[in-house]
Amino acid sequence: MRAVVQERYGTGGVWRVGELPVPEPGPGEVLVRVVAAALDRGTWHLMAGLPLAVRPAVGLRAPRVRVPGRDLAGTVVAIGTGVDRFGPGDRVFGTAPTGSLAEYAVAPADRLAHAPDGYGPELTAAVPVSGQTAWQAVHRVGRVAPGSSVLVLGASGGVGTFAVQIARAAGATVTAVCRSGSVGLVRSLGATDVVDRTTTDVFGLGRRFDVVLDIGGNPSAARLCSVLAPGGTAVLIGGERPDARLTGGYGRLLRAAALSPLVHGRRLAVLVADENAADLAALRGLVEAGELAPVVDRTVGLDDAGAAIERLAADRVRGKVVVRVAGPTTPDAVGDGAPGRPGVS
Repeated sequence: MRAVVQERYGTGGVWRVGELPVPEPGPGEVLVRVVAAALDRGTWHLMAGLPLAVRPAVGLRAPRVRVPGRDLAGTVVAIGTGVDRFGPGDRVFGTAPTGSLAEYAVAPADRLAHAPDGYGPELTAAVPVSGQTAWQAVHRVGRVAPGSSVLVLGASGGVGTFAVQIARAAGATVTAVCRSGSVGLVRSLGATDVVDRTTTDVFGLGRRFDVVLDIGGNPSAARLCSVLAPGGTAVLIGGERPDARLTGGYGRLLRAAALSPLVHGRRLAVLVADENAADLAALRGLVEAGELAPVVDRTVGLDDAGAAIERLAADRVRGKVVVRVAGPTTPDAVGDGAPGRPGVS
């Protein structure tokens, strides 16, 4: 099978397309013919081997997993023993911990769900990693309820575009922060108010929110607390510190977790997202109900995946980048950071 292969850490240039054996599903696993995959920040970190603190877990000198990527959408080809939720021919979406940028991937059955009706694979592949992260931030950690006021920092990225929509579907009033070129897009996702971060400092507006979703940013704990209403929660989701090669943005997360018990009447919570079938099913329900539309910046082929993830790392992506694995590829098939619609792929 054709697959993106990585044998050392580095930039997108370390990804090459090669031939690998088709994997076989083990107990509790499913073999999926991958039609489309997607890229996320976590995949970039694993490609670069940064921050250095993660390398003991993923490979000291080179990545243990040779095929990058986690998001996928495709069709079940074979199942391992103990799998009774899927059968050959089923359309599925979810995550593959041993790599999704390949024509075939093995995924645990408990990290897959049946694909949404009426959606093409390229839109469906955009959902799993970022959608589950946003879902868990809104519901599990943020505990957003109808009438909650929610501030989303980083609203135009992969997780942010999902978070705005999921919070709105939960009945919240959403204020979203993004760069100027994404204001129209973010407003179209249902944000009540959109703040252009290039011209306005949301921390200086004197407003308070029940929940703050800090997606990949670097505001201090004090600044986050300054915009929290009494009893409010700030959910920290990642964070980038290119100058801190050892710990990256994880140092700020650890400091926030340690400080939270000392903050009277407010909560600082670090999200450690997981991947599971129940959350995928919840996201499928929102998609089919028309309350959640994946935003796809562009669609590329396997050969262009390395250049695409460098574009993501440079913060030049709105929503998700999707990689078309099977069949012909039309660059920018969805394009322009547009919310997806049924039948578009």
